[in-house]
Amino acid sequence: MKENPNYIRFIREKVGNDLLFLNFAGGIIYNEKNEILLQKRGDRNAWGFPGGAMELGESAEETAIREIFEETGLTVNVEHLIGVYTKYFDKYPNGDEAQTIAFFFQCKLVSGEIVADGAESLEVRFFAVEDLPPLFNAQHEDALKDWLSNKVGNYR
Repeated sequence: MKENPNYIRFIREKVGNDLLFLNFAGGIIYNEKNEILLQKRGDRNAWGFPGGAMELGESAEETAIREIFEETGLTVNVEHLIGVYTKYFDKYPNGDEAQTIAFFFQCKLVSGEIVADGAESLEVRFFAVEDLPPLFNAQHEDALKDWLSNKVGNYR
């Protein structure tokens, strides 16, 4: 199988802005204070969990680890799958439409220093659970609810 370093760009060149399935993976990362890491996304100017699109040839776990590092500068270990979230629709600022399928993992911080690149990540920081800002979409909100309820293996 030939790997493509930017699957979304590759597929969008063929279908334009039309509705399609896109697969994502990300993580709920906690620290020793049980705070949760959030990323202020450059495309939405809103908070969410770090993660991103799967590339051809990657597993969901590999995607989560890679995307978290790219967006935050942090290396994590995946501890377990929180859930798979499948019946969500999004319209992006550029007009692209997608039914998004997201794999959310619980991740433990291993190493690194927080870095926000100013484009994809405007800000990255840990929040106490009781002080979380609103999340940018229902998919992230549902993953958070499941994580806070200590549920694993969820599917929606």
